[in-house]
Amino acid sequence: MSTTTDPMELGESTSTLAGSTTTTTTSTTTAATTVVNAIAKTVAIISSTVSGGSTTGASPARTSSGTTPTPSSTPTPTTPTSSHSFSSNLEDAEEKLSVKDLSQALQHFGIVDYLVFVAMLAVCAVIGFYFGFIEKKQKRKKLAGKDGAGAAGLEERRGSEALDYLVGGRQMKVFPVALSLVASFVSGISLLGTSTEIYVYGTQYAFILVTLAISGTISWYIFLPVFCNLQLTSTYEYFQLRYGAGIRNLGSVLFIVGTMVWLPVCLYVPAITYNQVTGTGIHVITPIVCTICTFYTCVGGLKAVVWTDVIQSFVMFGSILAVCIKGTLDVGGLGVVLQRNEDGGRLNAPEWTWDPTVRLSMLSVVVGGTLHKIQSSDVNQVSIQRFLSLPSYNHAKRCMFIFTLLLMFLLSCCNYMGLVSYAVYHDCDPISTKLAAASDQLPSLLMMRTLGSFPGLPGLFVAGVFSAALSSLSTGLNSLACVITQDIVRPLLRTPLTERQTAFWLRAIVVVLGFSCIGLVNIVEKLGMVVPLATTTAAVSMGPLLGIYSMGVGLPWVKGKSVMVGSLVSFLALAWICVRAQLAQMNGEIRYPKLPVSVDGCDYAFDNVTVQETIHSYRPSERNIYHLSFFWYTALGGVICTVVSLLASLFFGWEDLNKMDPALITPCMRRFLPNKNYQAVNMEDLFKRKTETEAQSAS
Repeated sequence: MSTTTDPMELGESTSTLAGSTTTTTTSTTTAATTVVNAIAKTVAIISSTVSGGSTTGASPARTSSGTTPTPSSTPTPTTPTSSHSFSSNLEDAEEKLSVKDLSQALQHFGIVDYLVFVAMLAVCAVIGFYFGFIEKKQKRKKLAGKDGAGAAGLEERRGSEALDYLVGGRQMKVFPVALSLVASFVSGISLLGTSTEIYVYGTQYAFILVTLAISGTISWYIFLPVFCNLQLTSTYEYFQLRYGAGIRNLGSVLFIVGTMVWLPVCLYVPAITYNQVTGTGIHVITPIVCTICTFYTCVGGLKAVVWTDVIQSFVMFGSILAVCIKGTLDVGGLGVVLQRNEDGGRLNAPEWTWDPTVRLSMLSVVVGGTLHKIQSSDVNQVSIQRFLSLPSYNHAKRCMFIFTLLLMFLLSCCNYMGLVSYAVYHDCDPISTKLAAASDQLPSLLMMRTLGSFPGLPGLFVAGVFSAALSSLSTGLNSLACVITQDIVRPLLRTPLTERQTAFWLRAIVVVLGFSCIGLVNIVEKLGMVVPLATTTAAVSMGPLLGIYSMGVGLPWVKGKSVMVGSLVSFLALAWICVRAQLAQMNGEIRYPKLPVSVDGCDYAFDNVTVQETIHSYRPSERNIYHLSFFWYTALGGVICTVVSLLASLFFGWEDLNKMDPALITPCMRRFLPNKNYQAVNMEDLFKRKTETEAQSAS
């Protein structure tokens, strides 16, 4: 979220990093000589970058936007013009590195880097082992020593296995849960895709920070009071209380589909980074990461997920800040970063237009982005499950506030990294020259340029990206286990699950779905750019769910049958638009306007023909309904669901408000319900009644 290919395409393959290259040796040049020369020249390039703080060529390099960057002392650049041919680079091959040689030489992931990376993975595995075996054993001994077998038996009857595995016994702390939420939703998609989006299209996407504050405020007052007071393990239990079993099943299926689309994207992104810096294939590292994540999620439950997220959050913050700070110093300071981005047209705002097919308009970012963030980050099974792991509603409110602030800060860093990327590559676009074979490999390329000479820092960056992936994957797997066991398996059984059966089902689901994500990564490789891809595909499920949640807490008059009709219509409409849009992007039929780039300052050899085609032959396509901004998908789905449901209510009738439980409606809408006499109930008595009711219904 490319300046060289279709703007929504990643490229044909990201398993190799050598893009279009030129021949740099003669037939008598040996492979050993090539590698030695490549390494020697790469060291010189990195040294000049660190000392000179610039990546520009010797002569003044005019960018496509008409600006002239500061000259430096590197060799004369290769300029892609129609009069130059591919053979001109062959004559220069002995003096300049080719794209292939430079790409291979940049893959110097040292022993210290591997140690940093392995240490992060080892810590995650140890945390999972602790909560899965040691902490659980200590808890059993404590219960047995305190009250004997009777207390342990009572704990078993109250469903301690599911309670502990899925919501941490509702005794988690505020700050760790807030960090866990940040780590869960700032995946590799955000760490890499956001900075690439800023590099390619400018700071239009940065206005999403405003929507985070708006969506957090709405969730605080509208949704959070309802779900925290109900204290449900699965949010789709609310659907059954509010609408009936049919909507609960539909919501569960939509969540499962949407999450299974999202998780392989989270795996794919860090695999790109690892491939860029080590040369290891995507399909080699993906099974390793997935296996470790599946292990600690399977054995440790939510506690392991939250505390590994805490460690991974610090790694993420550290890696992004390291790249931003070092990259800023290399180019000459904050003023240079801002000046180069201003000259390149990157400091831009969303367009003020009502046209929904404009890629990023102010209306789509503020309105569409807010509705998307409400559903994706604040009101879904993943986030509500974290809020419900806290002891009380007040704890949940504090957690929401801290989560929003930390999320805004981390995404601000990701946006700034995009500005640093353009400041470094303002006169030598690595996407056009195919030094970065895929657009989302740009951040890892920047990292190797800025941090490659410092042992351990490349490992920290890769560990940060993988931390984001591990946290997102573990969170998704834990929530999927919750939804499938609570909403799919339990309703189908005539007798309640025992503790041993519950433990088996929860862990088996995590294992099966975890390894299923490995195969789904192959599909992600063939689709579009990372941020629009994740947003558009997940919107197929998030759009209807947004409508269901919103009508559930805000429109007490709407019946379950009406909501079912609206949800199905919304799902089918979004599926049609999203699938057609993705196919059009893959075929190059959708081409958005891109900001200008330049290769005038490049000091390595590249294929002029490819650069000429990708920069000067690119033309935006005519807009149609399938050009709809990816920020509008969730909002469109929610609106379609709501409107169709209201129309269907004219046929199915309206809900009897006298039978409506006020606890299912947001506090600001309870004024429309008939007045009733209520009796204060102690929370322990409430949970006791709930347990007895569940036992009776199961029998």
